[in-house]
This record gives sequence, structure tokens and C-alpha cells, in this order.
Amino acid sequence: MPDTTFGPKGWTPERLGNLAGKTYAITGANAGAGYQAARILLGKGASVVMLNRSAEKSRAAIASLKQDLGAHVDVGFIRMDLADLSSVRTAAEEALKTLPRIDALINNAAIAQVPSRKLTPDGFESQLGTNHYGHFLLNSLLFDRIAQSHGRIVVVASLGYNMGLKTINFEDMNWNKGYGANTAYSQSKLAQMMFAYELQDRLAAAGRSDVQVFVCHPGSSATSLISTSGSRLMRAIWWLMTKTPMVQTAEQGSYPEVMCATEQALTEQRALYGPTGRMEAIGPVGRGTLNPHAHDKQVMQTLWQRSEEATGATWPL
Repeated sequence: MPDTTFGPKGWTPERLGNLAGKTYAITGANAGAGYQAARILLGKGASVVMLNRSAEKSRAAIASLKQDLGAHVDVGFIRMDLADLSSVRTAAEEALKTLPRIDALINNAAIAQVPSRKLTPDGFESQLGTNHYGHFLLNSLLFDRIAQSHGRIVVVASLGYNMGLKTINFEDMNWNKGYGANTAYSQSKLAQMMFAYELQDRLAAAGRSDVQVFVCHPGSSATSLISTSGSRLMRAIWWLMTKTPMVQTAEQGSYPEVMCATEQALTEQRALYGPTGRMEAIGPVGRGTLNPHAHDKQVMQTLWQRSEEATGATWPL
């Protein structure tokens, strides 16, 4: 049953008011949905800080945004490589020095479909290390600043959480055996969702309402995700798919994360927001289907403990 909260067209940026005085931090914002989210927020007067791996691409993105929106827009970047926990710590220090408030931290960056098993500098399978562990540490380090602003944490997940094992392979999280590009990616995105839902539970148990946590996905959007890290075959298949009606624009793919960062009418946090049309891959943005394996309590608790041990993160909860 489609979500009609925002009418037949779903949520669109037309609902946004003036965002002057608000600051949004977005990981992986120099291209794709993250870039489009930055553009939408800046267009409404917000300040945006991009947490990106490439300084060169960040400078190009900032130049493009200023050309598009005007030289006055307040957009900057902090260099951060999510795959490297020391880089995450350095970036968080810089963010805390330079950002007096964070109204939402949008966990948008990801790598996907890495064809052969690779390890991060810290020794983690690359997709789990980048998509989950890097964000887990970043959120713990910036949590207090977000709470001071009564802000939000937005996790950009993927429908890939419904593929693979549909749980966490605690016996072999790094896939020393049986690595598959899709299976490992699915685990990393499921881990991100479980982090968010377990954080919701921990906030509730602590009686805290100063941070809200939302989970969304972009649907099937024409971003650079597959073309950046996928195999040659996956890149070819994806290129063909982008020519069909089953793939929407990167701008449309950004709507769920912008909505989750800003929309006051969102009250249900234990949810998955995204397109509500065909196969929930495209169409009007609203509340979609959330399958129970994404918030299996025992698995979430074990994952949280493992994530703290792996990253050294400590949460002020």
C-alpha cells in the first residue's frame, strides 16, 4: 500500500522552507545523490560541509555549486577517507573545530560491488569498513555536536539489504572465505541499517530525544556508485539500466535523504524511507517497506559490540 503522507507526488523539495542558519554535513557529496542533496539544501539557504575523500573532486564540486547557485552559498569540505579510521578521526576533529552546529549528519557515502576482496588500512573488508565502520566511528565522534543542535542522523541504506545473507556473518565478517561482491555489499548496507535502529533503541533507553535517527535509500538512481567501484560487467549492466524507466535521476535519488534531514512531519523513526513506486525502486518518496531482519535485536546488539571493538568508538549514551 503506497504511502500517501505527502500526497500522490510524494515528498519533494517544494516542501522545504528557508534553511538559513542550519548546517548539514554530508559524506560523499562531490557527486551523485550526495551532491544533489547539497545543491538542494544550499538552494534553501543552508550551510553544507562535504566530507569527501578527494580534495580535487571536492573543489570541482564546490565550483560547480557556486556557479549554479551563486558565489554567496556557504559550502565547504573536509577531507575524509571513510576506509581509514585515522582519517575519520582527523576529519571529525576538524568538523568539531569549524562547525558550531550540525543539524543533520547525512551518511551518504558508499562503495559498492567491489569485484575482488580488498581490505582497508585497518584490515576490514573494504565495503564493510567504508560503508559501516567508518560511518559508525564518525557518528560517535560528532554525536554530541548533533545533540546540541537537537539534530538528526540520516543513514542512506540500500535495497541491497534484502539480498545476500540477510544477517551479519559474525563468523567471518571480512569474507576470508566465499567473498562475493554483492553479498559483501549487502552485508555492509544491512550493517548500516542495524547501526541506526540499534542507536534508536539506545537513545530511547537513555530517555533522550535530542537526536533523531532516520534510515532511507535512494532507490534505483543514476549515480556514479556502480561505475566507481563495480566490475566491468556490473558497470555495463548498470549503464544499460540507466537507459530504462527503471532508473531515476540522481536528483530524485537525493530526495529521501533531504527529506530525512529536514522534514518535520516525519515522526516514525523505525522505518525505511524512499521511493514507493514500482518495486520501491522509483516513484513518489515516502515510507516504504522495512523487513524484520533489518532490526533483529540480537544481531543488532552483537554488531554494535563488534563495531565498538573494531573502531574504538565510544558513544556518550
